[in-house]
Amino acid sequence: MATLAAGCGSSTQTGASSSKPVSGGTLTVALPSQTNLDWYLPIYDAASDQMYNSWLNNQIYKPLIHLNDKYQIVWKSSIASKITYNASGTVYHVFIGKNWKWSNGQPVTANDLMFTWNVIKAASASNAPSPWPFVGAGTGDIPNGIASVVENNSHEVTFTLTKPANQQWFIYNGLIQLTPMPSKVLDVDGNNWSKEIQYLGSIASNPKTAETVSDGPFELVSATPNQDWVLKPNPNYGGYKAKVGKLVFDYESSSTAEFSALKTGQIDLGYLDPTQLGAAGELTSQGDKIVPAYSLGVFWTQLNMWPATKDASIFDHLYVRQALEMATDQQAIVKDIYKGYGVSQYGPIPSTPKTQFYQASSEPKIAFNPKAAKKLLEKHGWTEKNGVMTNAQGQQMNFTLLYVSGAQATLDQVELMQQDWNKIGVKTSLKGVNYNTFLNDISNKTSNAWQLAVGSGWAYNGPGWYPTGGQLFSSTAPSGSGYASSKEDALIAATHKPYTTSAQSMHAFQQYVAYTAKQLPMLWLPNPASINVDSTSVHGAVKWGNPVTADPQFNHMWISN
Repeated sequence: MATLAAGCGSSTQTGASSSKPVSGGTLTVALPSQTNLDWYLPIYDAASDQMYNSWLNNQIYKPLIHLNDKYQIVWKSSIASKITYNASGTVYHVFIGKNWKWSNGQPVTANDLMFTWNVIKAASASNAPSPWPFVGAGTGDIPNGIASVVENNSHEVTFTLTKPANQQWFIYNGLIQLTPMPSKVLDVDGNNWSKEIQYLGSIASNPKTAETVSDGPFELVSATPNQDWVLKPNPNYGGYKAKVGKLVFDYESSSTAEFSALKTGQIDLGYLDPTQLGAAGELTSQGDKIVPAYSLGVFWTQLNMWPATKDASIFDHLYVRQALEMATDQQAIVKDIYKGYGVSQYGPIPSTPKTQFYQASSEPKIAFNPKAAKKLLEKHGWTEKNGVMTNAQGQQMNFTLLYVSGAQATLDQVELMQQDWNKIGVKTSLKGVNYNTFLNDISNKTSNAWQLAVGSGWAYNGPGWYPTGGQLFSSTAPSGSGYASSKEDALIAATHKPYTTSAQSMHAFQQYVAYTAKQLPMLWLPNPASINVDSTSVHGAVKWGNPVTADPQFNHMWISN
């Protein structure tokens, strides 16, 4: 899942030198400051759709499809042993590997995949009970683009679409969402799917009340909010069995507290806030490794453009979004705040890490120019009154800027943006909240408590591995912020169609990228590196950290004495 805290550890990237693996020990992983795990099921509502929840549930629930850091499907690490499809992209056969078992000893079967499908279908309805709807609804033709789903036998399910689809897009954005869940344990209401999703919604954040069964490398032991989530190896796991005796995801109240925990050895895998780089010697002197890592994602300033909010009509104007982007000093953010550990970004696809999806020609370069930004606003009828841009209708550019608290770099960034926007007559009041509150606030489509939001981004992982933007920028985007454009919808839809050649497919993709970059559905911000820290006792993190997809394989890591 996709939303992540800006500049915080997206994955582990370094590790101690390899030697013969040993069993035992505790691997303790620091969460970004003030980020709490709050959802253990592999399907999400909007408020729980954060990458760190996926760190957790990818250990408990084995994904149907696993991708490596080169965006290739690794079948031996996927529940699906293979997927076949027809030339028109309408029929897909998903085969379940026969080596996977739940921790209670029962096999993972097609019925478990069917259970997930029925849950997602029910949870995607507009009238689904709280906390739903499912956040991936509408992405990858799931669920409304599916004509039928048939369980052929215990290890094969056939999906038939209502219309042809780009096969890679459907596999990477549609089928990849369907992580099997243990039907015999979680199916408590038979075929009453409304009651079923009510039940799942009630236990998703409270695993103490649920019978948790795992087919992943780890099992859940305990969950303590604002403290830690503890896991142990799953002895029935069908893949590479974990060497560590315990895996702990540790809550951090601040980056300062996390740094102290790294120094004392309480944390094995952590991160640095860029402001802490000057003190990095305190960690490297004791053998810790520090290496930056980039995820394939996009970072932004969100604009509250939901129609029911008071300032949506201001942000609806492209020239307003252009002015705000022109008054955002990305180079200063990278140089002065991220200390060089970041890359300026002016579109939905990052240049780093390198992938087939990025083409420099599709990305406009928007120079930092506050004077030109102010003239652009004035050209469209805005005048500065008492230091605030005001139009003829009395609307004022006086906004609340929401941000994720706990990291000094994020605070430094919003203060810099506040100063630069002030130069063009755009006033902002800063409001810091913890990460989980931040996610709740920005997912509220009627809230006037914020107009701009900084501190999160989107990693292109399920849903959204094939980064065509439907889950972010379409008029029905489940993770968007109210931006809507019929042309945007058409360009996104064009990337979903099957093509004869990969060149044709990529041409449609780059048309979407170029238009989105210029439209500024979000204000683009630099892609910051995660400045990761691994203790000297950790082995395997460099090989299995997978920063590109932000899906660390903790079962392959081990601890030495």
